[in-house]
Amino acid sequence: ILLIILSLLFIPFFFFVKWQLDRFIPNRSAMDFDFAHVMLTGAMVEKENSGRCSPYKEAYRKHLAEILNMNRTRILAFRNKPPPSANDSQESFLSAPQLTPGKHRRHIPQNSERTLDAPDLLDDFYLNLLDWGVSNILAIALGNVVYLWDPSNGSPSELVNVDDEIGPVTSIRWAPDGRSIAVGLNNSHVQVWDSSASKLLRTFREGHILRVGSLDWNSHILTTGGSDASIVNNDVRIRSHIVGTYTGHSQEVCGLKWSESGRQLASGGNDNLLFIWNIAMASTNSANQWLYRLADHRSAVKALSWCPFQSNLLSSGGGVGDHSIKFWNTHTGRCLNSVDTGSQVCCLLWNKHERELLSSHGFNKNELILWKYPSMVKLAELYGHSSRVLYMTQSPGGYTVASAAADETLRLWNVFGNPDLAKPAPKEDAEPFANLARTIR
Repeated sequence: ILLIILSLLFIPFFFFVKWQLDRFIPNRSAMDFDFAHVMLTGAMVEKENSGRCSPYKEAYRKHLAEILNMNRTRILAFRNKPPPSANDSQESFLSAPQLTPGKHRRHIPQNSERTLDAPDLLDDFYLNLLDWGVSNILAIALGNVVYLWDPSNGSPSELVNVDDEIGPVTSIRWAPDGRSIAVGLNNSHVQVWDSSASKLLRTFREGHILRVGSLDWNSHILTTGGSDASIVNNDVRIRSHIVGTYTGHSQEVCGLKWSESGRQLASGGNDNLLFIWNIAMASTNSANQWLYRLADHRSAVKALSWCPFQSNLLSSGGGVGDHSIKFWNTHTGRCLNSVDTGSQVCCLLWNKHERELLSSHGFNKNELILWKYPSMVKLAELYGHSSRVLYMTQSPGGYTVASAAADETLRLWNVFGNPDLAKPAPKEDAEPFANLARTIR
């Protein structure tokens, strides 16, 4: 009786344990039922047709199976497939098609495309003596003379030749129409010329008491900055031309740049200050006319350039005691970044087609540097000038850059890409300005 009772108790326990230990619970997420069906139903067909398969079809079949992951031998998978060995990885990499290459990296010529002789070019960090107008005419001031050079035919012409009593020329700037050009003089006067007719339109004698070293246009408003630390807005359409002034600098104003919108003006001076002004705040009675007074630079601020793809982004460069390029949010006045370049920053130009910035330098490297923005990685360093590169401007299309240095040379660089837009020219051509200067003398 005891044995019967024990057996009755043991039998359910036996089946319970067996059910717990032996029951198969598959991992359905690791199974490929479609692949298993094909392998089970198609094996016979493959075996029957294997004898009639040509070597080319066999190679194609293996390649197709490899691409579609049909080269597996296990139908059911109860765990993840182990990682492939190093040999398998190498073979798979070698047999796999190469990825399509990304955007082709632009070739940046390391040498200037053309070199022009520029005798009597003033070696003065605070002046602005080079500009390229929208009509594709390059203007340069050499001593008392302003020359115009047409890149399409390589011919120079003289526009302005002032007397020693009022010269030399200390600044030039093309108007937005590409026909009128403003000329600042050492005696504090500012002239406006019609370049097509070679005619003096008018002279501004009021506004400054010392030389005018910086100019910029905002539509019909010509803004002038002088060695007397003053900034003046001149309306060239009316007789009483002074329509506003900005007061804030304590030393010579050497950099002026209006934003693309014409609402904000950036000014830099020899007092190491950078100001952001609003057009509506000129000549107001407010104690502070400026939007922002920025004192982060440790040397004169001449290099200024507004970003073409972000309207509130301004770049500025400091002189020989500073060496830095700084980036500013002009809506908040905050410095976004500062980069130590290792040498005096003379000019800055944004690339109109890529997120790049070009800087020209003086003591002690005398080079041009192309930077990738915003990483500020150097894309190219361009050498050729033997003295500090004080002046820089770019063509209307934005691809070619002209630089002028204290070594009395003017160089053209296809640094901003698409050199096919520029006509081929000799590497060295030191005659145009030199011959013209000798003819005049």
